[in-house]
Amino acid sequence: MKPILFHLGSYQLHTFGFLVALGFVFGLWAASRNARFVGLSPELPYDLAPWLIGGALLGARALYVVSYWERDFAGQGWMEIVAIWKGGLVYYGGLIGATAAGLFAVQRRKLPVWKVADCLAPGVALGQVFGRVGCLMNGCCYGRPTSLPWAIQYPHEHHTHPAWVHPAQVYESAMNLAFFAGLTWIHRRRRFDGQVFAVYLLGYAVIRSLAEWFRGDYSVISNPTAGVFTPGQVTSVVILVAGGALYAVQRRRGTAGILGA
Repeated sequence: MKPILFHLGSYQLHTFGFLVALGFVFGLWAASRNARFVGLSPELPYDLAPWLIGGALLGARALYVVSYWERDFAGQGWMEIVAIWKGGLVYYGGLIGATAAGLFAVQRRKLPVWKVADCLAPGVALGQVFGRVGCLMNGCCYGRPTSLPWAIQYPHEHHTHPAWVHPAQVYESAMNLAFFAGLTWIHRRRRFDGQVFAVYLLGYAVIRSLAEWFRGDYSVISNPTAGVFTPGQVTSVVILVAGGALYAVQRRRGTAGILGA
């Protein structure tokens, strides 16, 4: 656990914010490579970056503030609400925000929406690899107690101490790294526009649901095996349905959509 990466005089570089930024950089790099592969400008992802990053941060922070208002923000000043560098982002809020902002920007430029979405999707998974490591360093999104040999123990100032807990952030980071490789492979062999983005929605819903079983940071669900689902798992069901619907609709359009895009 290392929430502050380093100090430079009175300036503090927060590890979480640095790793989230690094995730955006590598995610855009991956999207640029994919864009070149399908005949789009490799600069396109970077041109869309202000929309994608702005939408992601706004959506992720907004959902976090709404979800944890009573616990973390009631009675606090507005600076605490916008202090994303300290952590406090809900991924699904970021996904929704980035999708909405990206859709607006792509349509405004009259670009093929689903072809662009396919280019971006693998990079989103890659960005999550860095984001979850940031959560580990920040001490958030932590796991529930376990006696497994790879359990981790947070320092005294963390409220889970002295328990040994699942490295839930590492589980999700590793799954996203493998998912990134799989999505990149699919992108090179895709059969219709929207296929890769739909697979991303389907796959991440499964990954998030699996990772949530090991999370211990929800006060209302200390024992997921009792049949109580986490907020992330409930949202994953919605994302899974959306991904399946998108896959079915775009598949029916077939390869004609690729040739005509």
